[in-house]
Amino acid sequence: MIDKTIHSIFKRGSKTYYYSTIFFPKEVKKDVFTLYSFLRKADDYVDAIPQDVSEFYAFWQRYEMAMKGEMTGDIVVDSFADLSRLKGFDPLWTNAFLKSMEMDITISEYESFDELKKYLYGSSEVVGLFMACIMGLPKESYNSARYLGRAMQYMNFIRDIDEDIALGRIYFPKSELRKHGLQGLGLEDAQSNKDGFEAFIKEQIDVYKSWQVRGEEGYCFIPRRYLIPIRTASDMYTWTGDQIYRDPLVVYRKKVKPRIPRIVSTIIANSLRSFRL
Repeated sequence: MIDKTIHSIFKRGSKTYYYSTIFFPKEVKKDVFTLYSFLRKADDYVDAIPQDVSEFYAFWQRYEMAMKGEMTGDIVVDSFADLSRLKGFDPLWTNAFLKSMEMDITISEYESFDELKKYLYGSSEVVGLFMACIMGLPKESYNSARYLGRAMQYMNFIRDIDEDIALGRIYFPKSELRKHGLQGLGLEDAQSNKDGFEAFIKEQIDVYKSWQVRGEEGYCFIPRRYLIPIRTASDMYTWTGDQIYRDPLVVYRKKVKPRIPRIVSTIIANSLRSFRL
């Protein structure tokens, strides 16, 4: 049975992931909820306004204690530590994730893709690796898992430009902005150089799509009963990208996210597709 606290954290964190994940078999669903609640709780500390830095480092310390076999009393941390041992997560993956969350405290912009990819590895690629372990996939799938995680995170960056600006962050490499004559990514920057902004956004969506394709190459490693929720989440990110591609300035008007009926109908379509296969 999924703990109420863990369930609540996951449900309020992401509708796409939540409604996709409920179609995993029971034993996998519980593990995914445990994983996501740990990731979300750490992320919430650094995304708070103002950032809750002391609680983030206390959370990190509790994780290290739990991995040494101590009970911390934090159901999210203790459950994740148990899951880590059960599934054989590489501790370096979790350390990379926490270091990327720490970067959100200390770094607000990136000069190049090389710099950004260090953040992307810990904030998203390791999530793909965690999921591959939870599903018991072979190591041959790991490269695709990393690309799928990276792609989804990059679409989050595109979708959340306005929200991230409010947090004082620009995740896109400054070299990409300069290429299109952009001084920044605030609404005024976009409006004063509309052509440059639209070209910039479309190019970033193309980057997302190139990584997404690399990620989806790993579908062949995923058992049919697990593929439905994975494919659904991926499809919803592609849908989000398509909406923004048609109207790049929409990112300043609203957060582009699929509604629950669209997620559910996509799950049904993917279920029928899987059945036919």
